[in-house]
Amino acid sequence: MKFALPAAVFLLSSAVAIAPVNAQAPAPSSGTSRTPSSLQTSPFFGGVPTGTATAQPIPLTILDAITRSLEHNLGLLNAEEGVAHAHGSKWTALADLLPNVGGRVSENRQKVNLAAFGFPLPPGVPPLVGPFNVFDARVNLSQTIFDLRAINASRAEDHYLAAAELNVKTARDLVVLVSANLYLQSLAAAARVQSAQAQLQTAQAIFDQATRLKESGIVAGIEVLRAEVQLGTDKQRVTAVENELQKTKLQLARVIGLPPGQAFTLSEDIPFAPFPEITLEQALERAYKSRPDYLAAQERVAAAESERSAAAGEWLPSLKVNADYGRIGLTPADSEATYSLAGVLSIPIFNGGRTKGRIIQADSDLRARQSELADLKAGIDYDIRSAFLDLNSSTEQLEVATRSRDLAGQQLTQARDRFAAGVASNIEVVQAQEAVATASEQYIGALYSFNVAKALLARDLGVAEDMARQFLGGVR
Repeated sequence: MKFALPAAVFLLSSAVAIAPVNAQAPAPSSGTSRTPSSLQTSPFFGGVPTGTATAQPIPLTILDAITRSLEHNLGLLNAEEGVAHAHGSKWTALADLLPNVGGRVSENRQKVNLAAFGFPLPPGVPPLVGPFNVFDARVNLSQTIFDLRAINASRAEDHYLAAAELNVKTARDLVVLVSANLYLQSLAAAARVQSAQAQLQTAQAIFDQATRLKESGIVAGIEVLRAEVQLGTDKQRVTAVENELQKTKLQLARVIGLPPGQAFTLSEDIPFAPFPEITLEQALERAYKSRPDYLAAQERVAAAESERSAAAGEWLPSLKVNADYGRIGLTPADSEATYSLAGVLSIPIFNGGRTKGRIIQADSDLRARQSELADLKAGIDYDIRSAFLDLNSSTEQLEVATRSRDLAGQQLTQARDRFAAGVASNIEVVQAQEAVATASEQYIGALYSFNVAKALLARDLGVAEDMARQFLGGVR
């Protein structure tokens, strides 16, 4: 019985890349969001680092990250080794159908008791013969002519090999999804840092403004105190988001196999690409034809059918040919050529129920593989429909968040003008600052969700590696 990729792979495919970005501004505390421990243990969150870290940070685009992850990600490397293992299993099964050729050379010195072999000897004739030499050099050949069990076992391994190769394609798509998601998370974290720093600069300017107005006797001291509290809050927010950015970049570096300690810069803003022009029906049809995990499940069903036929084939006769050719004599010089050729027909009669047990096991495995295939087909339908819902939702959220961010900026400008004119307290300014922070976070989250939804749709279609550039906006 053969297995597909580890269950963690499929957990990743539905969970890792759609970890939601908080819609609210991050709280100014040391606590930060972490990847669940169950996902961190997956090999797809590991990488095999190569090279030596350089003193200078290296620029890294999202396509650079995807390319490196396809070369160094541990989960993908393991999947590729699974293909090598399947090749070995195929050759092992094929050995029962291919010729088996061997050779041997022997030279013995022996004394034989003829009476022990049943030769009648006249009275007085000693039964012992020898000592004498026997030289024998011989080539042996065994060839299966017909063995239905071996034939179907070899067919099963062909299907398992095809499934392993498709598993590599699944792993490549998943690696694209994981690396693109982590890069987008890093870009979102960098955007939060920029937003928090801009808010800190605004808070500092408002605090300075409030201080000057108090010194001029225009506002009360409570206004300065409010501005100072807001300034401290924004400083904490900057510290928290900068810490989150560095941790996200560390995880990205590990997944793509950068040398430990290698610093890098994100070379792109969050990319933007329009909604892909594909209908739900077209997406479903394409997924059923292209999803490598679905095609691999079909191969495993075919392999289970062949294994069932192989088990049943143990009831049938098998035919082999055995032959040998060599030279035998007292010495190599006086040896003579001899050979033997035999056809062997093996007819099973009773093997203690072993074949019956294997058939029962094969039937059970076949039903399990068929159930997995049916479940995966339903899962693809769910994945595609969910991806379209996420795309539609994130598109609308992005439009609203963009408008809200612009309005929040206008609100803050007006609040600062009113405060400077003395017609409003800085309570209104502080509220406007928080509105800007919230709107900025909502915009960053919506843009991140929009891009991840596109990456997920590409993965659900089974073409993540091919369509990542298009859906993620490509290189600018």
